[in-house]
Amino acid sequence: MARLAKYLAFLILLAAVALVAYAYVGPWFGADFSAPAVEVRKPVVLNAD
Repeated sequence: MARLAKYLAFLILLAAVALVAYAYVGPWFGADFSAPAVEVRKPVVLNAD
């Protein structure tokens, strides 16, 4: 059971490192992580009764 926990901890650590590496290297391969820069305006009706 301890060996399974060790493998699981190793896989979680490996996945975290891969996610951070993808965040840094992704834009070089065409991944765009920026938020869309579009202004959205919607009317708001307040019910002030």
